Amino acid sequence: MAQRILQLAAEESPERLQEALQGLAEGELGDMVTRQALRGRETAALLRGIFRGSPCSQPSGVLRRLQVYKHCVPLVESGDLHVGKVSEIIGLLMLEARQLPGHALAELATSFVEVIKGGSLSNGKSLELFSTVLTALSNSKESLAYGKGELNGEEFKKQLINTLCSSKWDPQCVIHLANMFRDIPLSGEELQFVVEKVLRMFSKLDLQEIPPLVYQLLLLSAKGSKKTVLEGIISFFNQLDKKQKEEQRVPQSADLEVATLPLDQLRHVEGTVILHIVSAINLDQDIGEELIKHLKTEQQKDPGKALCPFSVALLLSIAVKHRLQEQIFDFLKTSITRSCKDLQFLQASKFLQDLCPQQYDVTAVILEVVKNSAFGWDHVTQGLVELGFSLMESYEPKKSFGGKTAETNLGLSKMPAQQACKLGASILLETFKVHEPIRSDILEQVLNRVLTKAASPVSHFIDLLSNIVVSAPLVLQNSSSRVTETFDNLSFLPIDTVQGLLRAVQPLLKVSMSVRDSLILVLQKAIFSRQLDARKAAVAGFLLLLRNFKILGSLTSSQCSQAIGATQVQADVHACYNSAANEAFCLEILGSLRRCLSQQADVRLMLYEGFYDVLRRNSQLASSIMETLLSQIKQYYLPQPDLLPPLKLEGCIMAQGDQIFLQEPLAHLLCCIQHCLAWYKSTVHLCKGAEDDEEEEEEVGFEQNFEEMLESVTRRMIKSELEDFELDKSADFSPSSGVGVKNNIYAIQVMGICEVLIEYNFNTGNFSKNKFEDVLGLFTCYNKLSEILKEKAGKNKSTLGNKIARSFLSMAFVSTLLTALFRDNAQSHEESLAVLRSSTEFLRYAVSVALQKVQQLEETGQTDGPDGQNPDKMFQNLCKITRVLLWRYTSIPTAVEESGKKKGKSISLLCLEGLLRIFNTMQQLYTARIPQFLQALDITDGDAEEADINVTEKAAFQIRQFQRSLVNQLSSSEDDFNSKETQLLITILSTLSKLLDPGSQQFLQFLTWTVKICKENALEDLSCCKGLLTLLFSLHILYKSPVSLLRELAQDIHACLGDIDQDVEIESCSHFAIVNVKTAAPTVCLLVLGQADKVLEEVDWLIKRLTILGSDTSDSTQASNQTQALEKGVILQLGTLLTVFHELVQTALPAGSCVDSLLRSLSKTYTILTSLIKHYIQACRSTSNAVPGRLEKLVKLSGSHLTPQCYSFITYVQNIHSESLSFAEEKNKKKKEDETAAVSTVMAKVLRETKPIPNLIFAIEQYEKFLIHLSKKSKVNLMQYMKLSTSRDFRINASMLDSVLQEHNTEDAENEPDNNQSSTAEQPDENQEPQKKRRRKK
Repeated sequence: MAQRILQLAAEESPERLQEALQGLAEGELGDMVTRQALRGRETAALLRGIFRGSPCSQPSGVLRRLQVYKHCVPLVESGDLHVGKVSEIIGLLMLEARQLPGHALAELATSFVEVIKGGSLSNGKSLELFSTVLTALSNSKESLAYGKGELNGEEFKKQLINTLCSSKWDPQCVIHLANMFRDIPLSGEELQFVVEKVLRMFSKLDLQEIPPLVYQLLLLSAKGSKKTVLEGIISFFNQLDKKQKEEQRVPQSADLEVATLPLDQLRHVEGTVILHIVSAINLDQDIGEELIKHLKTEQQKDPGKALCPFSVALLLSIAVKHRLQEQIFDFLKTSITRSCKDLQFLQASKFLQDLCPQQYDVTAVILEVVKNSAFGWDHVTQGLVELGFSLMESYEPKKSFGGKTAETNLGLSKMPAQQACKLGASILLETFKVHEPIRSDILEQVLNRVLTKAASPVSHFIDLLSNIVVSAPLVLQNSSSRVTETFDNLSFLPIDTVQGLLRAVQPLLKVSMSVRDSLILVLQKAIFSRQLDARKAAVAGFLLLLRNFKILGSLTSSQCSQAIGATQVQADVHACYNSAANEAFCLEILGSLRRCLSQQADVRLMLYEGFYDVLRRNSQLASSIMETLLSQIKQYYLPQPDLLPPLKLEGCIMAQGDQIFLQEPLAHLLCCIQHCLAWYKSTVHLCKGAEDDEEEEEEVGFEQNFEEMLESVTRRMIKSELEDFELDKSADFSPSSGVGVKNNIYAIQVMGICEVLIEYNFNTGNFSKNKFEDVLGLFTCYNKLSEILKEKAGKNKSTLGNKIARSFLSMAFVSTLLTALFRDNAQSHEESLAVLRSSTEFLRYAVSVALQKVQQLEETGQTDGPDGQNPDKMFQNLCKITRVLLWRYTSIPTAVEESGKKKGKSISLLCLEGLLRIFNTMQQLYTARIPQFLQALDITDGDAEEADINVTEKAAFQIRQFQRSLVNQLSSSEDDFNSKETQLLITILSTLSKLLDPGSQQFLQFLTWTVKICKENALEDLSCCKGLLTLLFSLHILYKSPVSLLRELAQDIHACLGDIDQDVEIESCSHFAIVNVKTAAPTVCLLVLGQADKVLEEVDWLIKRLTILGSDTSDSTQASNQTQALEKGVILQLGTLLTVFHELVQTALPAGSCVDSLLRSLSKTYTILTSLIKHYIQACRSTSNAVPGRLEKLVKLSGSHLTPQCYSFITYVQNIHSESLSFAEEKNKKKKEDETAAVSTVMAKVLRETKPIPNLIFAIEQYEKFLIHLSKKSKVNLMQYMKLSTSRDFRINASMLDSVLQEHNTEDAENEPDNNQSSTAEQPDENQEPQKKRRRKK
């Protein structure tokens, strides 16, 4: 039969063809097509013949065509046919579909929908036909029956799509369906419906099927709904990531049926999806714009949804080669800083923590992206690197801080900008560890920035470089040429950068001889450079090499001071170089350094400070270094035993024209000799054993030489008078004259020499009485000069009077000396120590030097002298010093000290200042070691395990000691009260309180005690009062909101200063004795207003959160509960704040800062009240919620307790300013000179101080305006509580008007024009206004 139909079709006889087809039974036609298709014969020709014999003009033809279509769909989907045959059949059916009438198309489309709902699609090939049918249907103008009514083609198509998207889909056909919808013309609503259905199907598909489906969705998004597509994809992968985290957290799930997500598979799928989206954005820029717009909007609502690991990775992938790069990085940087600020904001307030316990941390998300990128996400790495560098450059340390600590200090990293910079470094370091191909690029960029940013601080880049080298020391070997290029620029870099850079790359010098040789060449050239910095860089480089290239036989040094040492490269250097080569290398360097001993003082200084470290790390160089130092000191030492002074000071200076310079830092040279000799005697000498006699004799020779020299210098320095050095009280010390400069240099050198000899004699004296007498003799010489310098400095600048010159004593010696002076109870030492203890000046000097050393450590992170850069040694010394200072202060009260009568600070006060600096330093530099520090102070509990140390308990113990001291101070008589000591005690308590856990019992006890102190002590000292209240606020805010505290303080201020209406008597109900007539204004008032402003900031932050929650439509129950909690918190805070301002605004505050701050705070309060009202207006629009009763009470409170009083206060402020203006004018009339200037000065002050008044009135009016809006929206009359104001653009005061009119009759005619306007409201921007009020009181 098939052959016959083909034949008839070829003969072009349609009538016979129709007859033949009509003769076929219903099932035969289908069987014939199936047989023909399976045999692979002329299926298309057969179908064409059937269609030719079934014209659409005849109902039977249409019916036959429908039979063919309905039969071919399952045939195509069966999978029995060849792919080519399927395409041929579908292509023909698609061509013929357009000829079908509307009702046939509708029937065919409906059958397709049934097939899809039945899940019988296997390969989805027939869906190409479905799309053509739907397209043809939408173009049909025919009325089609649907249910009981009729629809046109477009509406019918819409109903079909609705039915299709509402039904269940077989997961296997989702991709085919998504592909099909691309070819169908869809309205916006239909497209949204389709996209949402496809996104819902994500969770039902295998992970591997997600990328092709995403691809289809992105192609579909060309029609629209881009935001929905992107939002759905990001949300889906965010949920998967969270699920994966949960599974990792609970690895062995009790429910075995739960299918676990394979991590690597998930990451690879995410990576593929990101690539698809990036490709789509390259083709359609609008998708990128939509993505950023969506994430920005979402971030305002819920940052956790907007910036998840997937979306961040997506943004970074897009940012690499795209015009959106700047926009994306700005968005990410803003998000990072905002996250850091919000976190910081929350940590500072218990009130906020209770209301918003969960907060999102974007830094953790970005570091997770770095971790995820290890799964082949190469497209993300470039973006990560650029983001890392962008963060480090945007938030780099500021130069204004100066000093090393300000840049690297851990304590300062709590600020959002520092955290962002730190995050940038972490991103780069982690990316470096994870991605090998990009390592050289990161290294190159870091080195480039170290070189090009020489003018600004680069410590953060050097720290990163150091960490990179630590993480992969041998990586640098592959990039050694880049490092060598960097060395060529060493001469042009600041000395700090050079030292940091060389320390960072030091491990490479041990494994690469070529790099080491190129460095030596660069340094040797630099030694002869004209630039001083280049020569200093050369010295720094050579000293580093000497420290790190040990000669065999050198003692191993356990007390290594460098953070980056030989441990980073496990292979010992001796494996690469033999001992002879190393020795020759080191001696060659020493030879180069000897040349530096004839250069400027700065270069010599570096050498003297570096030799000790070299000696300690490379003991075989001892004899060479000691010989060098001996030959250097002999140039200035006078050997004759009776010659005074013992050293040639004139050789240490150099004159160039009129200018005098220091050429040889003689004190530093002696200091270096003293330390090297002490180390040599204690270490090398003891370990010598049996060695070559000649060498021993030679070494003993220089040792003996040094000892004799130091003994002789000590003896003669004690005998020397100041006149021997050409220094006495009559000498000129002014820095403007050549003689003065020379005398200053001499004085500092002599004082330094005395200090060096003090340390030498104390250390070698072995508690001999004679030696300690020598120490005291040397100190007498030092002290005389010190007093002269102080006296001379005092004449020029009084502030320099108490400062002492930079001390030459080492930190270790200071801790030893203090322990001996104050804590050594040994019977055998008593007699000798009594010599030193008898001199109060010497005791004060010892504590002053300790204070200076701690201050230097706090500011720069290191101290002068041996081990000054060794954090471990510094920590041990700090612990020893703290124990001594603590004992000295608590054992001997300040009041007992007789020395307090002398000028200068008492020893106890110096101890207290030292303790404060130590506690600060510990929290900044040694945060991780605070438990050990507190343990070291507690002598009774010396054996406790480190893990058992309870920081809160230990800190509370120390706090109790200072609490006792403070109570003693506060309860002492007025004559004995020491304001400075009280301030220091309060600051120490404040510093130590940071170590307490805010949730602990100890914290609560300390807070209760502080409240009690403030309530019971009527302190009149302003600084102490400010310190105590600041401490109280800082504690209270970590316990609960301080608004109730502020209310009591405001009531006390009101009671102390009186009411603005003099006829009103205020009940005296003093809550806090600390608030009294002397302290109430401005001290307490400004503190209360400052704290109120902080509470207002918190409330403002919460209102913004409320607005975000209000615009979020998902999770309605949870969002509603959170919204109610936030609204309640905001209204309670504002209600109590209104009562605070209610008191303050009625207080007769003095003109000046208090009035100004109060007016500004009131403006801020009304602005925030307006924000709250706007939130409720928005809530009324989106929901039918009524205005809560709480808000009504708040509005009522503002109308009764604040607004009327604000207007009265404005009148009061204007009156006191009018009085001051009138007073100034009267005064000038009497003097009859400078009248205009004086009046204009007062006028300018009045204008400045009344500037906030119009802002306040505007804020009140805005508040009332939005209240009217809310009243209309909510049908609740909130304006019934508000009274019309009297302080608008003008004000007529009836009683004042009467008095003015009476005055008008008695005044002279020349004064008449002014009186009529005497009560006109002040306009700050019109200069004439103040003059109108000046005659009010006449």
